[in-house]
Amino acid sequence: MSGRWSQSRPGRSARPFLVAPIVAVALLVTACTSPGRPAPAGPTTAAAPTGPAKAVVPPDTPAGAQLRWLITAVAHLPVSDAQARAHFDAAFLAQAGPAVLNQALQSVIGIKLLSIQTSEPSTLVATVSSGGEVPRAQVWLTVDSRGLISYLRISPATAGPALASWASVDAMLRLVAPQIRLLVADVSNGSCRTVHGIDPATPAPLGAAFKLYVLDALGDAVASGKVRWNQPLTVTAQFKGLPPGVLQNEPDGTQVSVLDAAAKMISLSDNTATDMLISLVGRPAVEAALTTTGMTSPALDRPFLTTREIFVLKLDQWPALAKRYIAADETGRRALLASTVDRAPLPAVTAAGAWTTPRDIDSLEYFASASDICRAYSSLATLARRPGLSQIGQALSVNDDGLQLDPARWQATWFKGGSEPGVLTLAFLATTRTGRSYVVTVLAENPSQPLDQGTAIPVILSAVKGAFTLAARG
Repeated sequence: MSGRWSQSRPGRSARPFLVAPIVAVALLVTACTSPGRPAPAGPTTAAAPTGPAKAVVPPDTPAGAQLRWLITAVAHLPVSDAQARAHFDAAFLAQAGPAVLNQALQSVIGIKLLSIQTSEPSTLVATVSSGGEVPRAQVWLTVDSRGLISYLRISPATAGPALASWASVDAMLRLVAPQIRLLVADVSNGSCRTVHGIDPATPAPLGAAFKLYVLDALGDAVASGKVRWNQPLTVTAQFKGLPPGVLQNEPDGTQVSVLDAAAKMISLSDNTATDMLISLVGRPAVEAALTTTGMTSPALDRPFLTTREIFVLKLDQWPALAKRYIAADETGRRALLASTVDRAPLPAVTAAGAWTTPRDIDSLEYFASASDICRAYSSLATLARRPGLSQIGQALSVNDDGLQLDPARWQATWFKGGSEPGVLTLAFLATTRTGRSYVVTVLAENPSQPLDQGTAIPVILSAVKGAFTLAARG
């Protein structure tokens, strides 16, 4: 679920194009990892600055070619209809046509490429400066198999005053929502040692951050030999979901590797990739991961819903079908899924667009506490250190959601977020250059009205950056 749409869904972002200050949130940016390339052994390591700065140019890849065009196009707005059709795929333009594109790009006129965080043939994550409303931003760009832009997000890089105390971190977060859960923990020794928190043990809705548990179950399946990272998966109508993501736009029969699906599930929060992986490992395996990672109340997430199922429950016959599901016990819920929900067609994107206010977020969602998420990260970090499982870190480190910790002090950042109207989750694990690892998880909730993500996300990111700095000081 979710991503960064103008209204987010369970997860974060469904719209393929987001330009700050329109920052929508939670299952976000795509990283189409090439299965043939070696995977880093954990979170992507940022190189510390070592010499005179060199001019940064887009790489010679399909994604790099589109970034090169974008930089030029922003300097000569407006983008014409013909240009839009030549550079963006049809699914993108169906949701964000030339008029929307040109209006949003006014915020980032005069782009200059500063650095590149991730470069794959089909995906690019870069930092740019701008002469527009957003002086410094991150660009996430993904192209399809034809080299056309299928996903674009431009969001402001974190900024603001340095936070000097835990009280200032808490005060900043409480500006975001009436209900805030926070955990800052040292996980350097394989367990979660609390450094600071706000109600970290209480379960809360978390949106697409539930995909951490799918990744954990997948890691176990690879470790046991049941699944291979290079194993092909086939995109079919059965698994195609609502945005965010890109696989729902691919023709039936398209094949992707397990590794590529995992990267898309985490970095882009691709819902189609997620449901393909849940089917691969099996619902019982994901439910088992809730317990093995140390979740305090795993019954809250049983049965563990696919993204397609939760979209049907939130959008089809609303609220009648949802009320039937909520009122049932676990056995009744499983029966309702089999008899009704799994037989229903996927709701239309237009139905999702009409979902603008919170819908039973305290009873129909994915749930975990900030402490639970910390333990999930700790479990994933343990798995990622095992032979043949470094790809877990690869998937988690593609997208840092614009946090941009100082590379001179921090060597790696993992991220997963999630959202729907009324819900916003940002969860990070970062490792210092001295080898200490910390988790910072924020769960924001407002059951009565949607959160203003354009305002909330920069505030949370500033608080998170301050929390990492304070935690590392000891």
